Amino acid sequence: MLGLDAVDLARLQFGTTLMFHIIFLALSIGLSTYLAFAEAMWLKTGNRIYYGIYHYWTPHFAVNYGAGAVSGVIMAFEFGTNWSGFSAKAGGISGVLLTYEVITAFFLEAGFFGIMIFGEGRVGPKLHFFSTCMVALGAYLSTFWILSSNSWMQTPTGYAIQEGNFVPVNWWHVIFNPSQPYRFVHMSLAALIATAFVVASVAAWHLYKNRRDVVARKMFSAALWMLSVVVPLQIFAGDMHGLNTLHHQPAKLAAMEGHWEVEPERAGMPMTAFAWPDMEKEKNLFALDIPYLSSLYLTHSLTGKVQGLKQFPPNERPNVPLVFWSFRLMVYLGFAMAALIAISLWLRWRKQLYETRWFLVLMIASMPVGLTAIEAGWITTEVGRQPWVIYGLMRTANGDSGFDVPTLLTSIAGLWSIYTLIFVLGAVLFFKMVKKAPAEAMPTDEDTEEAKQGKPPKRPFSHRVDDKS
Repeated sequence: MLGLDAVDLARLQFGTTLMFHIIFLALSIGLSTYLAFAEAMWLKTGNRIYYGIYHYWTPHFAVNYGAGAVSGVIMAFEFGTNWSGFSAKAGGISGVLLTYEVITAFFLEAGFFGIMIFGEGRVGPKLHFFSTCMVALGAYLSTFWILSSNSWMQTPTGYAIQEGNFVPVNWWHVIFNPSQPYRFVHMSLAALIATAFVVASVAAWHLYKNRRDVVARKMFSAALWMLSVVVPLQIFAGDMHGLNTLHHQPAKLAAMEGHWEVEPERAGMPMTAFAWPDMEKEKNLFALDIPYLSSLYLTHSLTGKVQGLKQFPPNERPNVPLVFWSFRLMVYLGFAMAALIAISLWLRWRKQLYETRWFLVLMIASMPVGLTAIEAGWITTEVGRQPWVIYGLMRTANGDSGFDVPTLLTSIAGLWSIYTLIFVLGAVLFFKMVKKAPAEAMPTDEDTEEAKQGKPPKRPFSHRVDDKS
């Protein structure tokens, strides 16, 4: 298949499983946080609009949560099916970290999920809000443990090798390895950004049809305020993560930059905005460079330089074109997000945020921007680590299960067929659900009073706004 060997196919199967699952993981983090915010604001202010927002997005979160749980289980099984060599050697560390994820995060989410979805009116408002917060906390804990395992594979510490196996000697260093805090913050912020763009896009679509929809207006405004805060934070977090990568994974950083060699005669390092890295010729073709910029954001000086790819053996370099362009896709989408936020602030200042139809169209089209950036970031992270499954210690080729090409092709065909079906059905369900006008989820005064008293809503998830609204 396109010249790929068995190891490449095993990586392709695991990689596509992860890229499918990460969509649900990101939306679980973002939507659970958004629901906790909406319910908190409802309880604090009594504003029916926040209650409507909560009920509008709760069914979406429930569907997303179920799909994420199933796709996550498949990914966990693939550690044993595709990567039994890695599991045998490093299971004493990675297996334990993933077990912590199940015990502390999945059980927490699953335990309170039922109360959150079905407990309204059966438990008090405060207990229901507590359940929503616990589900959100579970999403972050799940991310924490998954990234602890992945980050340990990227920057391994706190281990010893006994009889060829990796064993823990300091769990604190294993869990909080050098890249884990940066990855956790970066992924958490990325999930919030991706979800905010989905929410803002749906709200913009409804505002384009009816700009007087008060729930859509609040959704749109809150999502853009969130983005106005989180996107700048993500730029800072990304810079810190990049510096961490420079220190611990210099070959990956060189591939991200398309930087082949140190040029003593050249002052500083340019940022390559566009190029096609040629791995055989060890140079960039069609390069468009911006002088000094790479030195500025990598070393925070105009003259600083870092290692080039030629300083690493060819068999220890990742796929440079793929890493180079996936990184740029992530960064360029980040610039696009920042531009949209700047426009929104300008329109808000001019009090034209909800009436500017061309901006609403831009926001409708922006729905996949955050999720696409996450996918590009994970390609950069995982492909950039190659050829190592445990960076600098264990090669990917030594971690697979040794299946032949026909077996893997059959497995990939079956998995992709199932995932394509799930994706299509999920997309149809999502767009069917978002057709409902947000104002229809806002309750009447009678409903909100009953909710405050802990009584079940008469028409859960299907309220219609009354004439007085």
